[in-house]
Amino acid sequence: MAYLKTSHSKIIAISSCVPKRIEKTTDYHHISSNEQELFIKTVGIKERRVADDDVACSDLCFASAKSLIDKYNCADEIDIVIFVSQSPDYYLPATSILLQNRLKLKKDCIAFDINLGCSGYVYGLSVMSNLLQSGQLKKGLLLVGDKSTTSTNYKDKSSYPLFGDAGTATLIDYTKDSNDWHFNLQSDGSGKNSIIIEHGQSRNPFDKTLDDMVDFEPGISRSKRNLILNGMDIFNFALKEVATNINTLYEKSNLSKDNTDYFVLHQANKLINESVRKKLKVEIEKVPYSIDVFGNTSSASIPLTMCYKMKEELQTKKLTLLMSGFGVGFSWGSVILNTENIYTNLLEYDRA
Repeated sequence: MAYLKTSHSKIIAISSCVPKRIEKTTDYHHISSNEQELFIKTVGIKERRVADDDVACSDLCFASAKSLIDKYNCADEIDIVIFVSQSPDYYLPATSILLQNRLKLKKDCIAFDINLGCSGYVYGLSVMSNLLQSGQLKKGLLLVGDKSTTSTNYKDKSSYPLFGDAGTATLIDYTKDSNDWHFNLQSDGSGKNSIIIEHGQSRNPFDKTLDDMVDFEPGISRSKRNLILNGMDIFNFALKEVATNINTLYEKSNLSKDNTDYFVLHQANKLINESVRKKLKVEIEKVPYSIDVFGNTSSASIPLTMCYKMKEELQTKKLTLLMSGFGVGFSWGSVILNTENIYTNLLEYDRA
């Protein structure tokens, strides 16, 4: 295991932004009504948010970040911007640097991208807290999200109805008297083919056939630039690794699941998450869900779930949280941390 302990970091606020457009599972006519019902029952997605073609993940993260910067009037105080996503604006430059300029942050602000999907929020928290804990840097902005719908194909029932778009911002401060954050971070690249977009980068560069459609099996057609997703591989990976990762973290940190208020899991799908919950022997009331209305929002799913389901308690109570992200890579990781009076906000994207 890769156990890490960081100190002196505190989450001040979280903001999430989703597109206004709603796509319902019952309106996805590439599958039958019986398949729609089964999908809703097992995967748990009734509807999801889909961004317009000209809206990038960075736009959603920008809206989230600006709402926090305006509330706290802290543009001149931000020392670090980290953008965690697999939906960058361009091949280069880094999207974080574009957002530094767009948010009118100071020029001596550190800015860089991390290319991670479903585990991205937990990994982002680990990187940010490590940079802040010395006290040389005081305030960080963690921008996490994905526009996953841009990589799926309507005629691929294995991936198209799963994903929604979202962008989030988390404001984190250096704080001397904060409790430690405990992490267990892992990876296994042998699972790369289970969730992959094979073409369009340097390994398999862009070519004229990138958009040509190929039929793989009934109900599954896609082009070279579309996401390939093997649901059974992902299910088996999650069932084998996620609960073990979490239990090991509790053992290593000498903390107790019984003293944890909520277990905020990446919103992979209902069947996976319920299987993990039962392996952990955690009450259903302690595991909040947002997948029913937002779908699988990749790296944004943990902070989005907190803004959607936990707003009142986060803003008024001291909480001990377990967060766990897992998926593409394979990459997975968990963190145990304490929160107190976190401001949360959930926005619908307004291009104005």
